[in-house]
Amino acid sequence: MTTLVLAAQAGQNGGGLSMIIMMVAIFAIMYFFMIRPQQKRQKEIQKFQNELTEGTAVVTGGGIYGTVKSVDLVKNTVDIKIARDVVVTVDRGSVFKDMANTPLQK
Repeated sequence: MTTLVLAAQAGQNGGGLSMIIMMVAIFAIMYFFMIRPQQKRQKEIQKFQNELTEGTAVVTGGGIYGTVKSVDLVKNTVDIKIARDVVVTVDRGSVFKDMANTPLQK
């Protein structure tokens, strides 16, 4: 009986450190596989939105495909031509790169 109690106490002493190491490892895995790639993607989207020029093929957050007609930096809006004689104005933050009309990069 005394041997079992001593063995249980020995196991509990090292358990705290291993638990902390395990938590740090889980956080590191989450950071490198989830958080960091998302931050990288967000920076690419922000860069694209800041570099919008006339004639760029885009898609809005609502799924409307079109071509940039003009960019208003003061109002932070973009005029997008979606059909002949049809131009819509949307917020610059809701405009993304049109991957359907962009050649694949290798």
